Amino acid sequence: MRLLQIDAFTDVPFRGNPAAVCLLDRERDAAWMQSVATEMNLSETAFLLGQSDGFSLRWFTPKVEVNLCGHATLASAHALWQEEILEGKQTARFHTKSGLLTASRDGEWIELDFPAQPDQECEPAAGLLEALAIAGPRYVGRNVADYIVEVDSPDAVRAVQPDFAALRRIPARAVIVTSRGEGEYDFFSRFFAPAVGVDEDPVTGSAHTCLTPYWCSRLGREKLVGYQASARGGVIRVRLAGDRVKLGGKAATVLRGELEV
Repeated sequence: MRLLQIDAFTDVPFRGNPAAVCLLDRERDAAWMQSVATEMNLSETAFLLGQSDGFSLRWFTPKVEVNLCGHATLASAHALWQEEILEGKQTARFHTKSGLLTASRDGEWIELDFPAQPDQECEPAAGLLEALAIAGPRYVGRNVADYIVEVDSPDAVRAVQPDFAALRRIPARAVIVTSRGEGEYDFFSRFFAPAVGVDEDPVTGSAHTCLTPYWCSRLGREKLVGYQASARGGVIRVRLAGDRVKLGGKAATVLRGELEV
């Protein structure tokens, strides 16, 4: 079985967010896929299996299966076109635990179509702000999976140094820290998910299903450019389309091999 490692939301190797993509030759059980993901030890490993009307797609962290992952979906679409499983003009159709997701290609850019997951303002969970060492946030909200915490500036986003052991006790998949942008970027963010085995995810497509409606509403625009300010960094073009979000990014393949088990 072909196995690729692809850096997503970047066109430069060793930046963005690395994902493994396994092109399955037959059905495999969840325990086997989890073992492969643990062996790969990346924030996500994606497993693709062809169907009559697209591909089944599942995502695993080194510890658990997740219901939605943006960067590994981008990497999966990139793999299908690069390996010539799909032609350049074909739309990639993925059947997932979050329903049907699609990806289309426009030159070097790939655009994903995901469900929006807007937040609602809420009180922070006990210990949340202490775990982030954030005093006086501008806003705290929560959607179905994650907390979102707005701070004053991109510098404040970059400065966050979480207590991951404390953050692991927060009852949520993850915490998004964000601010208004500067320069060419409309907003900045970081994403912390120690509860699912990823202390900090470099560039997180699924977080932008929340960040897109959040910042489009506040900035009064439907098209924005976000920068995820992790050590690797990555750029996501976002577009709000009703109850869907369009997430645009590039990708670079850094490794291609064969899985022998």
